Amino acid sequence: MSIKDWPSQERPRERLLQQGAKALSDAELLAIFLRTGTRNLSAVDLARQLLTDFGNLSQLLQASKTEFCAAEGLGEAKFTQLQAVMEMARRIQADALSQGQTITKAADAADFLIAELGHRPAEVFGALFLDTKHHILAFEELFHGTIDHTSVHPRELIRRVMHHNAARIILAHNHPSGDTTPSQADITLTKSLKNALEMLDVRLLDHLVIGKKSFCSLAEHGFL
Repeated sequence: MSIKDWPSQERPRERLLQQGAKALSDAELLAIFLRTGTRNLSAVDLARQLLTDFGNLSQLLQASKTEFCAAEGLGEAKFTQLQAVMEMARRIQADALSQGQTITKAADAADFLIAELGHRPAEVFGALFLDTKHHILAFEELFHGTIDHTSVHPRELIRRVMHHNAARIILAHNHPSGDTTPSQADITLTKSLKNALEMLDVRLLDHLVIGKKSFCSLAEHGFL
């Protein structure tokens, strides 16, 4: 049965308009994005099949172009549309974060950092630069690594701190595995960078380990 033949209160688009996007399941949201199904599957049925094949919505969104386009009902057009939507969402978060927002705790920056780093297939190390009142000055990706290692150079971090005239800083890096448990290397590096920054009278507020949907604050766990 086509979605057009469903009762109006059960159609994803109508439900979104009446109840809001949060009321919809992952499959219903994906069906709206897909717009159409296949000869044998409605858009919702296709969405459910894709979620089963890829594991979940997050893994579908993070799939490579080859993996994405190989799936039934998908292709380059939908891949480019999805990438554009995801990038717009990241830019909206970045704009909201940069417009004078004050960071008082790890969670204030976590959503942005998860969106920015959580999907990366290899480690990325970045920093939020803040002024004395914890207003955001900038976010920068500083170092890029392999699947499980990033070489962090204190001299380059200090150079960027001075460039932004930052007084406070929050460090962040992702774990592509999704496990946000800080390694001993993460803890050792954090303490080393904290000491280097203190020489410039710059306070390290936190170091966040970013997963696909979660984060770990080293400050909250007593590692600073």
